[in-house]
Amino acid sequence: MDLSSASFTSTHPSETERLARVFAPYCSSGTTVLLRGPIGAGKSLFARALISALLDEPEDIPSPTFTLVQVYQTQRFEIWHSDLYRISDPYDVIELGLDDAFEAAFCIVEWPDRLGDFTPQNTISVDLESMENDDHRLISLSSGNRHWLPLIGEINALQ
Repeated sequence: MDLSSASFTSTHPSETERLARVFAPYCSSGTTVLLRGPIGAGKSLFARALISALLDEPEDIPSPTFTLVQVYQTQRFEIWHSDLYRISDPYDVIELGLDDAFEAAFCIVEWPDRLGDFTPQNTISVDLESMENDDHRLISLSSGNRHWLPLIGEINALQ
């Protein structure tokens, strides 16, 4: 078993949400989750569930598709949720302030391929892939950063 990666088969959106709740205790300022997958794979569902698990009080969690970034405050840290689908130039990341947020906040980035050279160091990639059954998703996690190894171990133990 590769200790730097894990995979999880979700058979229902509620299982994807449960996986996001498992993530929550491992999130901290200066760490970033990179969400990859085609449109409709469940990136936003995962992000919303993760943000909900981190918030001190429930609140509405809109998609940042048009605003590009939504910011939330918890007692522990700020959460920056960004959807970079409409970004064409990686330098737009600087205009959005994401380069500073990567160091000071917990960040969730949908469409991280748009970051180019601005991809931060302390990341975990979460790849969501639709399966034959419309509700089923293969969710793969990988990271070269030791910070995420306990989470990867916990996800591997779920299977």
